[in-house]
Amino acid sequence: MRQAETGIVNDSRKRSFLPDFCSIRMVFALVIGAELLAILLTLAGVESLQGFSTELSMRSLMIQWVALVGISSLCLVRNRLARLSSAQAGAAAWLLILCISLVTALTALWLLREPFYSSRSVAFLVESLGISAIVTALFLRYIYMQHLWRGQVEAESEARFQALQSRIRPHFLFNSMNTIANLTRADPKLAEEVVQDLSDLFRASLSDSRRRSTLGDELELVRGYLRIEGQRLGERLQVVWDLEALPEQAELPALILQPLLENAVYHGIETSSGPGTIHVTGRYRRNKVNISIRNTLPPAESAGLRREGNAMAVENTRQRLQGFFQGESQLTIGEVDGEYQVRVVFPYPWSP
Repeated sequence: MRQAETGIVNDSRKRSFLPDFCSIRMVFALVIGAELLAILLTLAGVESLQGFSTELSMRSLMIQWVALVGISSLCLVRNRLARLSSAQAGAAAWLLILCISLVTALTALWLLREPFYSSRSVAFLVESLGISAIVTALFLRYIYMQHLWRGQVEAESEARFQALQSRIRPHFLFNSMNTIANLTRADPKLAEEVVQDLSDLFRASLSDSRRRSTLGDELELVRGYLRIEGQRLGERLQVVWDLEALPEQAELPALILQPLLENAVYHGIETSSGPGTIHVTGRYRRNKVNISIRNTLPPAESAGLRREGNAMAVENTRQRLQGFFQGESQLTIGEVDGEYQVRVVFPYPWSP
């Protein structure tokens, strides 16, 4: 089985929070916020709406210039800032933005041919630096809180992964070993394949919780898992694959699909007195990967055999996806045409 061992994520609790805003989404949000600030300051400063458009244009030009030059400068020096503590990096970033604001204000006075030492120019400089200092401090505070939240999400995600690592049911291991023992006498080659599938499953389960996997690796892992269960359950387990042009290189947290398939087998197939079917459907549309896992439910006469679950696997998977994709993923459950369905949706390509 292929292993995506190179995708170890950085521990956000040990790095500076400043590189977090060097992304397209953050730049877009910064531009929108700067324009809203320009409109607010213009509305507060003009006495009539006659000169509103001219005043707004001048303020927007200056504020947008400071915002774009400021974030570009911070992104250029983010590697150096990342070596500092959060407090030091924040102070350095704050001073850098103030310097850019001062240079921008002086340039504006020079273009308007205003004397630098006049009372009007001094008031303009003080106003510009004061607004820049307050807004920048609030913005950096927001980025820092986002950084702390992301670190907490990553820590919780690691804890949930550790819970999943210890979750593989002992009966599954015992049943698999019995299956291998029986196959060793009847079909040694098939027994060797089952041992390989089992070792792949436990290698993924016991791997580093920070390891990133790929969709191709996850699908290969669940195929191996279902082969093991197929040897044990025989004709009682039917699996239907319907995958269309999925981006197998798409990254996602490790051990995402296997717990969902394990639930389908444990609750939908083992408890049924007759054959059961699991449908695994995959589609890629509009930059979204959609994976659907459906399993038949035990008939009504077997209702007493149904097992009560605590939904830990589904909830852990949902929250790990949410933490990895920062709220851009979905995991929904329900019944469709009398069958239990778990649906996983996540974006690809994805850039945090």
